[in-house]
Amino acid sequence: MLHIYNTLTRQKEQFAPLDPSGVRMYVCGPTVYGSAHIGHAMSYIVFDVVRRYLEFSGYRVRHVQNFTDVDDKIIRRAHDTGEEWNQLSCRYAKEFLSDMDSLNVLRAHSYPRASEMIEQIIADVARLIALGHAYEQDGDVYFRVMSDPMYGQLSHRRIDEMNAGARVEVDERKEHPMDFALWKSSKPGEPAWDSPWGPGRPGWHIECTSMSRCALGDQIDIHGGGNDLIFPHHENEIAQSEQLTGKRPFAKYWMHNGFVQFGEGGNDTGAKMARSVGNVIPISEVVRRYGADGYRLFVLSSHYRRPLSVSDEAMNAAGTAAERLAAAAESAQPGTDTGSYTAHRAEFIAAMDDDFNTSRALAVLYELATEVNRLNARGADGAPAASLLRELGAAVGLRLEAPTSGELPAGAQELIRVREEHRSARQFAEADQLRAQLLAMGVVVEDTTQCTKWHLDR
Repeated sequence: MLHIYNTLTRQKEQFAPLDPSGVRMYVCGPTVYGSAHIGHAMSYIVFDVVRRYLEFSGYRVRHVQNFTDVDDKIIRRAHDTGEEWNQLSCRYAKEFLSDMDSLNVLRAHSYPRASEMIEQIIADVARLIALGHAYEQDGDVYFRVMSDPMYGQLSHRRIDEMNAGARVEVDERKEHPMDFALWKSSKPGEPAWDSPWGPGRPGWHIECTSMSRCALGDQIDIHGGGNDLIFPHHENEIAQSEQLTGKRPFAKYWMHNGFVQFGEGGNDTGAKMARSVGNVIPISEVVRRYGADGYRLFVLSSHYRRPLSVSDEAMNAAGTAAERLAAAAESAQPGTDTGSYTAHRAEFIAAMDDDFNTSRALAVLYELATEVNRLNARGADGAPAASLLRELGAAVGLRLEAPTSGELPAGAQELIRVREEHRSARQFAEADQLRAQLLAMGVVVEDTTQCTKWHLDR
C-alpha cells in the first residue's frame, strides 16, 4: 500500500484519494521568463514519476500544471528585451514543453495560464472580499491572514513567528504585515485588466487557487512543488482556497522536492541552483551530455525530498548506468511472461510504496540487468528478466533506449568495422588496439553479447 510523506502533517500517510474514481494532482509550474534549467527538470521528473507510478498502480490520474505567464519578472524581462510580455512568456512556455519532452516527462492533461483565468480570478477575489477574508486599498486587494485561524498550518509556524522572521516590505495600507496581494493595481506600461477595483493584474498566489478549482474542483489529492514554495506560496494557497470554498483540506497530500545544488554530500550547505544566482545548467546540455535516462537516473538515485548535489562524476556515472540498463533491456520481448521474477517486482513495488523510494527501486533494475547479462552469457533466455526491467523502468519514466545519436569523427566508422572483423576472428589484441584508437578520437566502444555499440565520449 502506497504511503506518502505529507508536508502538512510531517509524517508518512497511507494514500487514499478523496474520490476512488481518480486522483487529482496539481503541480506548480514555471514562471516563464527564461529558459528552464536542471533544477526545474528535477522537480518535474519527480512529479512525472509520481504520476507514472500512480498509473502503474492502477489509479486514473488527472494532472494539471500551470504556467505563470504574467508576473513582475516577466514584465521586467520583456521591458529589457523590448519584446511584448505575452510573446516572451509564450515563447518560453513552448521551450519549456520541448525541454520536458526531451526528458520524457509526460505532458500534463491541462496547462492553464494566469492570463487566461482573469475572469475567474476576479470572481474569486470578489468572493473573498464579500466573505470578509480580503479588503481593497487604493486599487490593490489583500488577503486578511488574521481571518484564517489555520494560517501557518503547512509551514508549521505561527503568524507572529513568520512576521518576525520574514522580509516583509512595509506597507502601511495593510492591516497586518503578512497580508498578501490578491490583486495588484497596474503601473504605467504594465499589462492590465479591468476589475471592480480598477485596472490591474492578479497576485501570484491567487492564480493557482483559481486554476486548480477550475480544472480539478474545490479539493484535490496531491499538490506538488519545490521546497521553496512551502512558504509563502503554498501557505497562502491553502488559506485563500479554504476560506473561499469553506472546504478543508484544499489538498490532502502536500509533496515537496529538494533543491538541485552545487555542493558535497547532499547536505544543505551547497548553493541552490537558480536563475537569480546565475549558476544554472540548461536542460539541453545535460540531455546532450548524459542522455534523458542518464539525468533521470541521477535524479532518482537520491530521495526526492533530499537536496541533490550536482557533479560531473555523479552524472557521468548515471549516464553510464543508463547505457547499461538499455543494453540489458534490448532482449525484452512483448508479451513475455515475467512470473519467474515475482520477488523482483514485489521489491520494486515495496520501494516505491515507501514514499517513492526510487534509489531502492533502481537497485531492483540493476539486479535485473545483471541477471539478463548473466543469462545471456550462458546462452540462456534472458528475455523474461529484460521484459520486467523494461516494464519497471517505464514505471519511473526510463526509455531504456541504446544511444545511437551523434556524429562519428571521420574514419571512425571504418575503424569500428575493422575492429568487428578482428573480434570475429578472435584477434582480441588487435581489437583492443582499435578500441584505444577510437577512444582517443572521442568514441567509446562497448561490446555486448549481441553486438558492438558506440557512443561519443562525454
